[in-house]
Amino acid sequence: MKLLVTGGAGFIGSQFIRYMIAKHPEYSLVNLDKLTYAGNLANLTELAGNAAYSFVRGDIADKELVARLIGEGGFDAVVNFAAESHVDRSIEDAAVFVRTNVLGTQTLLEASREAGVKKYVQISTDEVYGTLGESGFFTEDTPLAPNSPYSASKAGADLLVRAYGETYGMNVNITRCSNNYGPYHFPEKLIPLLITNAMEDKPIPVYGDGLYVRDWLHVRDHARAIDLVLHEGRPGEVYNVGGRNERTNLDIVKAVLKRLGKPESLITHVADRLGHDRRYAIDATKIRRELGWEPTVFLEEGLAETVDWFVRNREWWQKSKAGERSYGA
Repeated sequence: MKLLVTGGAGFIGSQFIRYMIAKHPEYSLVNLDKLTYAGNLANLTELAGNAAYSFVRGDIADKELVARLIGEGGFDAVVNFAAESHVDRSIEDAAVFVRTNVLGTQTLLEASREAGVKKYVQISTDEVYGTLGESGFFTEDTPLAPNSPYSASKAGADLLVRAYGETYGMNVNITRCSNNYGPYHFPEKLIPLLITNAMEDKPIPVYGDGLYVRDWLHVRDHARAIDLVLHEGRPGEVYNVGGRNERTNLDIVKAVLKRLGKPESLITHVADRLGHDRRYAIDATKIRRELGWEPTVFLEEGLAETVDWFVRNREWWQKSKAGERSYGA
């Protein structure tokens, strides 16, 4: 199989590439990435010289580049990770999110359709569903109700994927995951931000009361799920991928501080994010039932491993963090 992976220099995309090359060494993977602030080829240094992997720098919204690459590439499948993905940045400037997440997705879909690509997988997010109360879970049938420009742009992309499946008969799947964590996570996101700030004894900004609930999924488990959907997902289906690890933001912050031996006095409550969703929780029954996927990394184990990775890889995150602003949790 020959795969085009877009956004493969980012956190989740690079994990997927490393996973696929290890599991399917007979496959050929091409990584198309614009290398924006969150794209980092250092995430893939272990693949240097690997004949199964190649890199192309480019923008998924560049129609000519994408049409040429997919038209001439002979790809069996396209897996789209490429996206602007930070809620706070989308509040400050929504236009770039619409361009990359909506127009970029349509550009990939059209080129894939014209080239006869056999499978297209869109990597989405549970944030397209909006927010939950204190009980209940998102299922694949939950209506889309995005509350930020970021999640609205991802919902728009999902609807385009669905439309290309319905209108043109393309073999498409959408995966919607809960919050990922693990090694190589760009340090503006919650867990790497609080780890790196704590290591430097800097304040850890926590939005509002810190009781916002997220379901945490280790990035390795996410890569396994996407592999299964790529090979076995039924055409046109959406699959939720959740870790069954609901925690408040404060729970996560305190666990990291404990692992690092740092005081809770570093916690600094800051003004809340606009339109902040209170709770996300995924029902992943469908992917477990149809594809046999189960999360294998418990949060306590995965969080400890992640903290230790950042401790060992200070140079990586210091370079990634240089010049970047910090957001809250």
